[in-house]
Amino acid sequence: MARLPDNGNGRSQRTTIREVAELAGVSIATVSRVVNGSGYVSEKTRRAVEAVIREHGYTANRSARGLSGGRTGLVGVTVPRIHPAYFSVIIAGVTEALYEHDMRIVLCPTLHEHEREASLLERLMHGTTDCGLLVLPEESNAELRTLMNHGYRFVVVDPRVRIDERVPTVSAAHSSGANQATRHLLDLGHRRIAVITGPHGWVATEERQRGYHAALAAAGVLPDPELVVESNFEVDGGREAALALLDLPSPPSAIFAFNDPLAIGAMQAVLARGLRVPQDVSIVGFDDTAEAELVTPTLTTVRQPLAEMGRMAVSLLTRLLENHRVEALHVELATKLVVRDSTGPPLGR
Repeated sequence: MARLPDNGNGRSQRTTIREVAELAGVSIATVSRVVNGSGYVSEKTRRAVEAVIREHGYTANRSARGLSGGRTGLVGVTVPRIHPAYFSVIIAGVTEALYEHDMRIVLCPTLHEHEREASLLERLMHGTTDCGLLVLPEESNAELRTLMNHGYRFVVVDPRVRIDERVPTVSAAHSSGANQATRHLLDLGHRRIAVITGPHGWVATEERQRGYHAALAAAGVLPDPELVVESNFEVDGGREAALALLDLPSPPSAIFAFNDPLAIGAMQAVLARGLRVPQDVSIVGFDDTAEAELVTPTLTTVRQPLAEMGRMAVSLLTRLLENHRVEALHVELATKLVVRDSTGPPLGR
């Protein structure tokens, strides 16, 4: 059986759950199930993991972190909803990273309700969890500052509005992604490019509009206010906004929707009018969730590294929890345009 590295004094360093998994040839999640006696694990696999644990002296981090320090090994995660792919992929990244640190998630859906979220946070910070990840939180700057002042360690994933510089955040490069999407449409020959935005005041809305306008300016195209329609990041909102755009005296030849559900709603509106995508109207989304490849035609969209956002947030959070120096409190991950079938040159080009 493979051996762990020696620390120089004849004794091996403390074994981690990742090392146990590697030595036993199984996943971290499997080791966790064996240690905690939860979930199905075959007898053969269980014996292999237990053999590694006996040989290398692994103990779960809940003990090693020290009960005297009051640690629970639990991380509270507040999230508006679980089912939309956008949030579920972030949560998948979070849970994967937490397993590597032998920590567990306490998942708290908030349904975008401020009072519900505030109540959940109150319970999480008073001994239920060691720290928290707040995905698209509803709290104001003042409330987040109060949370920090009470000593609760947390990281915000995808901030909804601009928040205090002292609050650690992980987000995607909204402006860059929107710029890529708009330049793609411009390169195809489109000049009347409409946008269906998210709610006013949201960081994602403002940053994506900034990237859209920058791309238009670089191409010498003047923005047209009637081609900008605010919506709600939902399929029905995209459908209604696109119908309004198609009713314009001079409708757009392309629509850039600020997330995939809006783009799918826009596609439904175009098809309902007897038009074709992309021959009559090209459509671009933002997120690259699983639905982007399921619709017909497949959706050109901007890929956000959603799972990596979740993993990065855990990495930042664990450093804060262990009082390690953190050089960057605000991490912005790159976005990338994924070209599929919903975009093409405008008619006549």
